[in-house]
Amino acid sequence: MAFSVPIQYRSFLPRFYRLASVAVLSNMMVPLAGLFDAAFLGHLADINHLAGVILGGILFDYLYRILKFLRNSTNALTANAVGQDEPIAVLVALLRCGLIALVIAGVILLLQYPIHKLGFAILSGSSDIELAGLEYFNARIWGAPAVLLNFVLIGWFLGREMNGVVFLMSLIGNGTNVLFDYLMILKWGWESMGAGLATALSQYLALLVGLVAMALSIQWRLLGPAWTQVMDRQSLTSAVALKGNILVRFLALISVYAIFTNLSASFGTELLAENGLLLQIALLSQFTVQGVGMTSQTLIGNFKGQGRTDQILPVFQVALVTALAIALSFALGAVLFPDTVFKLLTNHSEVSQAMQHYTGWLVPLLSLTAAAFMLEGYFIGIKDGATLRNGSVLAFTVGFVPLILLAMYQQSEYVLWSALTAYMGVLLAFLAYRQIKTHKLLFLGNE
Repeated sequence: MAFSVPIQYRSFLPRFYRLASVAVLSNMMVPLAGLFDAAFLGHLADINHLAGVILGGILFDYLYRILKFLRNSTNALTANAVGQDEPIAVLVALLRCGLIALVIAGVILLLQYPIHKLGFAILSGSSDIELAGLEYFNARIWGAPAVLLNFVLIGWFLGREMNGVVFLMSLIGNGTNVLFDYLMILKWGWESMGAGLATALSQYLALLVGLVAMALSIQWRLLGPAWTQVMDRQSLTSAVALKGNILVRFLALISVYAIFTNLSASFGTELLAENGLLLQIALLSQFTVQGVGMTSQTLIGNFKGQGRTDQILPVFQVALVTALAIALSFALGAVLFPDTVFKLLTNHSEVSQAMQHYTGWLVPLLSLTAAAFMLEGYFIGIKDGATLRNGSVLAFTVGFVPLILLAMYQQSEYVLWSALTAYMGVLLAFLAYRQIKTHKLLFLGNE
């Protein structure tokens, strides 16, 4: 008997995988560029440059990855406006979020000195490692305006299903990052500073692509009416509330990874390098899975705007299965072929061999992360930021903090990895519970 796709999936499956394939490829380029950073630095004779960039990268995790709420909230607002066929609201989402991004970027540049002084005072590492990290920070920080505006443009293009533009921005930005890494790190010997400068310059090239695409795609006659609505009190309050809740989600997630990395540094330079490289593999999986999540956000927001709530759960189910398949592929690849994978990242044999002791943690960590991210995409799509906020706070306080304190007390690398995994497990359990309740309440009409 021929395989038949259930009717509730037929209307969006081709659209879903067309959008997801482009989103996954474009999103993969971000951690791939990070892997190239690590690989170039990991093959230098002095491992302090790699460790310093890993340590300095914690500050950018806080500065940039938590500010990805700009991308997610812009995506949700735009997709909902597209579903309601409101072109002015589509422009308002771009203008309002872009203005917020510029203000935040200006504050970051003005406060860069106290940021790095406070950051490196908190982080753990030897003086050589901190010096390398500071060189990286001072070069990369000047890319802040481009990074934040790119978040807004990517969210806006995704909400309009212009994934080809997102792919082109990622291709140009991350492709030139790798090229600049090769020139500045290996050829010109700029080491940590070269890694930071390469990243900053590549972000401005990606921004140029995005601005050109935006200029060619907007309806200029609607710009005036849209601008008058940008500061509307009611809609601005709603948008800020959504962004604030998503911000808490990113802050909790990045705090988990930052504390994990910083505690690794306190255990020694080699463990910092080992865990840092393993996290690069985890981030490659997570960014790839996020491509699926961004697609589900777009379609769920679009269907919600159209009032087609019957399609929301099927979209989530397809996204979940796809994300789990991707995550397990990454985890099992590292578990089954460790020598092949790790030799690409470093030629320090003592580091690559020690990494194999912790590779098994990637299977539960990446699987739980994939499922949790798809649930987050569901709630962002329906613009329920409060659930994301509550779940992140609960996972941090109940799942992560007790185990990270135990890891500090016992000086145990294995408890350290269990804390990271527990965070994702608690987050998944809470979001799954809320998803069942929300679906019954909003879409089935039951208490």
